[in-house]
Amino acid sequence: MGRWRDGTGVLRVAGGADVGIALEIAASYRTRTRGLLGRDGVQGALLLTPASSVHTFRMRFAIDVAHLDRELRVIAVTTMRPGRLGLPRPRARHVLEAEAGQMAGWGLRPGVRLVIEAGGREATGQDLRT
Repeated sequence: MGRWRDGTGVLRVAGGADVGIALEIAASYRTRTRGLLGRDGVQGALLLTPASSVHTFRMRFAIDVAHLDRELRVIAVTTMRPGRLGLPRPRARHVLEAEAGQMAGWGLRPGVRLVIEAGGREATGQDLRT
């Protein structure tokens, strides 16, 4: 698949329930910088790539944050209230954001692998070398 482009896709938890989660992909500098700022919520999740940390300054709601490695394996999941600065994760290559409480319902926890369908193609960590 090569490098990511801004757009939409579907997020699935590998080995989990076959539930497709709406996904926005922020791959350009401009869309990564904007992220969820100025929004009152998010439907599904937002993938920031490449990224290893996030902040919630000027955000209007709390978010769940999952740091992902090169293979789209979850390194850590945390909830951040508005006005916080998240520490960078050294092995993280992508960051997934969703409204607070959503990731637990999706079964996201450290060690879980994700699969992303974007542009009509399925992508795994092998496709995302950044």
